[in-house]
Amino acid sequence: MRVATAFKLPESAAPAPQTRPAHPLRVALYSGNYNYVRDGANQALNRLVTFLEAQGCVVRVYSPTSDTPAFEPAGTLVSVPSFAIPGRSEYRVAPGLPDRLKADIRDFAPDIIHLSAPDPAAHAAKKLARRLGVPVVASIHTRFETYFEYYGLGFIRPGIEALLRRFYHGLDEIFVTSQGFGQTMRDTGIIGMAPAVWSRGVDKARFNPGRRSPEWRWSLGIADDEAVIGFVGRLVLEKGLDMVAAAVNELTQRGVKHRLLVVGDGPARAHFEALVGAGKADGAIFTGFLDGTNLARAYASADMLLNPSTTETFGNINLEAMASGIPVVAARAGGNETLVSDGITGALVEPRDMRAYADALAGYCRNANLRAAHGQAGLAAANAYDWDVINGAVLSRYRDVIAAKHS
Repeated sequence: MRVATAFKLPESAAPAPQTRPAHPLRVALYSGNYNYVRDGANQALNRLVTFLEAQGCVVRVYSPTSDTPAFEPAGTLVSVPSFAIPGRSEYRVAPGLPDRLKADIRDFAPDIIHLSAPDPAAHAAKKLARRLGVPVVASIHTRFETYFEYYGLGFIRPGIEALLRRFYHGLDEIFVTSQGFGQTMRDTGIIGMAPAVWSRGVDKARFNPGRRSPEWRWSLGIADDEAVIGFVGRLVLEKGLDMVAAAVNELTQRGVKHRLLVVGDGPARAHFEALVGAGKADGAIFTGFLDGTNLARAYASADMLLNPSTTETFGNINLEAMASGIPVVAARAGGNETLVSDGITGALVEPRDMRAYADALAGYCRNANLRAAHGQAGLAAANAYDWDVINGAVLSRYRDVIAAKHS
């Protein structure tokens, strides 16, 4: 499987220089959610667009939009008609690409089309790319096919996987967030080709151990002898909220002194608060959504991160925690295994083994030296994840794909 720093064609397939576009590279990007909800995937896409434009590329982004976006988008954003998903109204789906947007893409004359969501509009964009003779690539950001199991709809997973196989077939390139995730997608048959790795970076000026604030901890009512277990993310069932609650409640039963610090918000918040005793004197602390230096302070002020999600393809929160100097207890699934070194920078646990989660957390709660050592190891490992290098590899791969199409 290729790695992010080695996107090169064999010498025998190397195209002549004149096959590359003479004008600035023009990229059309389709996203199912570019900025109306804040998550790791769309923030990575915005960073990629910012990088591409800084390199002189021209980027046009097509995505469903909202009247209340979570943040300002990078680049030129074109709204795609969409509707709210029933039961999850914070997310939207585009039923297709209207003729006017197909004409807009034709007029833009992209050198490459990048699709980041396998919805009906992306299917239409893929067909359009083929008609235009333009190379088309896709990136996979989440285990979308697994979500339905958390809502009692696991019986439709085979049908969803069949749709995904159809969508990812016949592309010029597929980007995944880690080698392990790419292999999982091949093992399940969702993709048939060896994908390229588009990893993730971390802003080390923002996330670092220097953000730790005892005063902030005190303001939340956290005692000095309480080990803080951080959970960061949208409060939705597929993030493993039930396993978080089960593990910390097990710690309480064992008499392990700790506090759960929950950073984030979402539709499952009330349900989660009830599970972890929010509002009680020694119950979980919910900060709501945090961003910027406030988020960085929360990471660094925790003593460990708990991430039981099995749907993550990379796990940005793992990397942000590592850059903040704290160990990570994560599910042995998805991209977690790429980032967390078991027994070195944290602990990897079988996804549904509640007692194993509790064991790992208890070890850190009771041993400050152990969590400090693993936190330092994680900090050193996080230094390798540089956004410009990672996004530069994507741009390099774009150019190779375009050149191969023209050769």
